[in-house]
Amino acid sequence: MNQDWEDRTTAAWATFDDYPEERAADFRSMIDALVAELPAGSPLGPFERACAWDSTGHSDKAVPLYREALALGLHGYKGRRAKIQLSSSLRNIGQAEEGVKLLTPELDGPSDELDDAVRACLALCLAELGRDREGLSLVLGALAPHLPRYQRSMANYARALVEPEA
Repeated sequence: MNQDWEDRTTAAWATFDDYPEERAADFRSMIDALVAELPAGSPLGPFERACAWDSTGHSDKAVPLYREALALGLHGYKGRRAKIQLSSSLRNIGQAEEGVKLLTPELDGPSDELDDAVRACLALCLAELGRDREGLSLVLGALAPHLPRYQRSMANYARALVEPEA
């Protein structure tokens, strides 16, 4: 879409905290009005609507919309966000295994500022499945580069959680 639409959508999201739970429908209506401006078949529509449902506590309504956005070709940064958010929503509705399948390939994809979010959501899905050591390994591996000291030690400890001892 054009920059004006993107700016207005960003501005709408900046007001999200102004909508308490009892006004969540008003927030979703605002997003729906912006989505109505998009051309038919735009993957941005279902993506923004999914985000609005998800952010207002309705993972069950968000999941099919995230899937639709991805099926319509949402890619790049927003496509990666959709995969992260879809996996989180899947975990919330008891489908953590699908979330793991969706996010695992992202570990080997191009790196960007969403890498830590990928690992955090994947760790939550893994924990939901009783694979806590794998999840902890991901989280420690994501945390290690941000530490003022002990980066190498933490990265090694993270690997040791999932690699067999020699």
